[in-house]
Amino acid sequence: MKLKTTLVVTALVAVLAGCATNPASTSGTSTTVSRPMSDTTPATPADSRARVHVDLGMAYFEVGRYDVALDEATIALNDSPNYAPAYHLRALAYMLIEENAAARENFERALREAPGDPDFNNSFGWFLCTQGEEQQGLDRLALAARNPYYRYPARPLTNAGLCYLRLKDEPAAEAQFTRAVQADPANGQALYQLADIAYRSGRYDQARSHLIRLHQQHDSSAASVWLGLRAERRLGNHDAEASYASQLQSRFAESEEFKLFNEGKFE
Repeated sequence: MKLKTTLVVTALVAVLAGCATNPASTSGTSTTVSRPMSDTTPATPADSRARVHVDLGMAYFEVGRYDVALDEATIALNDSPNYAPAYHLRALAYMLIEENAAARENFERALREAPGDPDFNNSFGWFLCTQGEEQQGLDRLALAARNPYYRYPARPLTNAGLCYLRLKDEPAAEAQFTRAVQADPANGQALYQLADIAYRSGRYDQARSHLIRLHQQHDSSAASVWLGLRAERRLGNHDAEASYASQLQSRFAESEEFKLFNEGKFE
């Protein structure tokens, strides 16, 4: 599992068609609450054709073929010019290749067509956080997280935690990651971040506990092994520290973390 600060589980976003329903609002963001378009049936034959191309584009997006994803989104829009998931797919691809103006334009168009879609609000919320517009991003993420139709509230909760880290507000970040783990106990990103925050605040037992849960459910990474090694070192658990050191050498010998270990730079 690759643990890094990025859009959470973007690759799992499925995009279909849907419609808005009950009014709702959040600070700075007035919109509607709707079912995710991924949970509804295409409204027209044109939308059905567009959906096929968006689904194919998402498959390419997941493996890093952003060029092909953009091509499939364009084909989808030729079939159905107002099909919001195609604009969302374009926005995601542009975001990952750092064409931020195009990403924003497409996020905004997707949300004009489906303002209450929680997947779209989650993605756009994280994008705003990366653009120095953290409060607006947090508003979008909160809207997505509290959507009663959304089956994946851990996604915007985790992104909100990462957004608060960008603001250097660790207590708020920790609260969001805790909520994310409550919503999805197997959320590896949130568990890692909880362990990292606990370690930095001197709560080494808590860091250890979060890492045990993480490693029970996910493959370890160089970052999680290195954090585990340092936590056990702080706790004086020499056997556990040595076990982590062995993992670091055998599995992650080319990593920056192993270099730090060899240099004795534990902090």
